[in-house]
Amino acid sequence: MKILLATQNQGKVKELQEMLADARIDVLSLRDIPDWEEVEETGQTFAENAALKAHAAAERTGYIALADDSGLEVDALGGAPGVYSARYAGEPKDDEGNNNKLLQELREVPDEERTARFRCALVIATPEGQEFLTEGTLEGRILRAPRGHEGFGYDPLFFIPDFARTMAELTIIQKNKISHRAQAFQKAIPILKDLISQKQRVF
Repeated sequence: MKILLATQNQGKVKELQEMLADARIDVLSLRDIPDWEEVEETGQTFAENAALKAHAAAERTGYIALADDSGLEVDALGGAPGVYSARYAGEPKDDEGNNNKLLQELREVPDEERTARFRCALVIATPEGQEFLTEGTLEGRILRAPRGHEGFGYDPLFFIPDFARTMAELTIIQKNKISHRAQAFQKAIPILKDLISQKQRVF
C-alpha cells in the first residue's frame, strides 16, 4: 500500500518510513509525483497550512496524503518565526540563512530567556475528503552557536535540557521518540493503519 507524504523533504519521508517499517506501507514524497505544483501556504496557523497541502495532495493523486506544517516558536520573539520558519530569512528556503537570522535576532537575549518550542500540526486527508489532525510539541531553548550534524532546519540550535543535547546531536531513533513531528506522526499511525485497512476491505 502506498501513501503520500506531501513534502519534498526526504528527511521527513525517512522519519515516517521508519515509523511504518512494520506496516508494509510505502511512503511516497512529492518527488515521486511528476510536474507537482506547490500549494501556496496561505493559512494563519500550522494546522491550516497542513490541511491545505494534504487535501491538495489527496485530490490530485488519489492517495491517502499526509502533510505537516512545523515550525519554531521563540518566546523572546513573540512566537516568531512560527508559520514562517522555513522562509524566515526569505526565499529560497535556506537552513543556514534561517539559523543565522535567528542568532542575530537573539544576540542580546540572555540564555535563560531563550526558551522555545518546536510545534507540528499533521493532517491526514483522503481522496474522499476526510480529514484527521494530530499535533505535537517539544520544549527547549536556543543556543548561541550550532551543535551537531544530524537533522535539518533549526535542529543544530535547539537544545533539549532533558538530553543535554541539541536535536542535531540525537540519532534518528532518539529523535523519532521525542520530536514534535514524531509525536504528531505517532498519533497518526493508528489512524493511517485504520484507513488503509478500510481501503483494503473495499478492494
